[in-house]
Amino acid sequence: MKFSSFNPPLRTLMGSGPADVHPRVLAAMARPTIGHLDPRFIEMMDQIKAMLQVAFQTRHALTFPVSAPGSAGMETCFANLVEPGDKVIVCINGVFGGRMKEVVERYGGVPVAVEDSWGEPVDPHKLEDALKKNPDAKLVAFVHAETSTGAQSDAKTLCAIAHKHHALTVVDAVTSLGGSPLKVDEWGIDAIYSGSQKCLSCTPGLSPVSLSARAADRIKNRKTKVTSWFFDINLVMCYWGSGKRTYHHTAPINPLYGLHEALVMLTEEGLENAWARHRQHHLALRAGIEAMGLRFLVREDARLPQLNAIVMPEGVDEAQLRARLLNNYDLEIGAGLGVLAGKIVRIGLMGHTSNMKNVFYCLNALEAVLAEMHAPIEKGVAVDAAQRALA
Repeated sequence: MKFSSFNPPLRTLMGSGPADVHPRVLAAMARPTIGHLDPRFIEMMDQIKAMLQVAFQTRHALTFPVSAPGSAGMETCFANLVEPGDKVIVCINGVFGGRMKEVVERYGGVPVAVEDSWGEPVDPHKLEDALKKNPDAKLVAFVHAETSTGAQSDAKTLCAIAHKHHALTVVDAVTSLGGSPLKVDEWGIDAIYSGSQKCLSCTPGLSPVSLSARAADRIKNRKTKVTSWFFDINLVMCYWGSGKRTYHHTAPINPLYGLHEALVMLTEEGLENAWARHRQHHLALRAGIEAMGLRFLVREDARLPQLNAIVMPEGVDEAQLRARLLNNYDLEIGAGLGVLAGKIVRIGLMGHTSNMKNVFYCLNALEAVLAEMHAPIEKGVAVDAAQRALA
């Protein structure tokens, strides 16, 4: 077999992630590689930490990117905060709440599941009841922005309930960071993780995390050693902390250039402006989707602006729909997962992807393909409705 350079096709990425990467980020990643303990690189690391504190809206000293994707951010939080036998309340309203439960089990914790229907936010009353029944729970874990459904839960309320019962909180913000309001300090979030590949417009492979002083104290006072060497915060912070840096691992240098550039762009735009942009383009997409006669899975008051789950009309093969969009329009949208497989598609408006050109392109392509498939939709109305929503 003869091998040659790989040249990927040019796609418009409007699925559940990754999102389109901004050209400035790609250009930054092509800059010369330097050493991971080079003084100039360490200066950049400090800037990344400071900009992540802005993005997370926190002053937590333990704020840095894990050198691995978002799932590794999840593992970092649980590896450090869960000891064998610890009871953890895990709120499950989609795929990624379920993944939290599995990770808790793998670190020896005892998960107590609080379940809601997929497409619904986490019910605060159910969490309150679970904590009353389990007063010895050490942690409460939930997904702020459930990527599998597009549902957003009330993180501020859930954290307040957890703290009332003396439990720390672990929050998945993989899809929300940079795309919708997220206020770590104000809401009292103790441990949070995200991903670089969604609303930050960066490439996959890095997981920003932030841990509170309460979480740091819990880690410091563990009775057992953290079972993962790589994710042990005590070791990682010898490299990412302040003062003299010591070797822990060889950092992904060029991807960190990319994350730095993505965060610079976020600070240039302004965090609240970024939130507003994602909201504005969601409203335009919503108008077009509903004008066609399609409906959203998630009710409006719990709906993520950057991840839109659309229920497929009866008789439409969503896999064939997605394949036609990819093959004929170079447009990627996401499939349903778990119990929603075959029932929904997920349209992402994250980061650099979230612009009006993409909204119009997606609506036109979606309408054309659904019409080809003889789906019962209103034709010729979607883009006009989206334009009116912007007026």
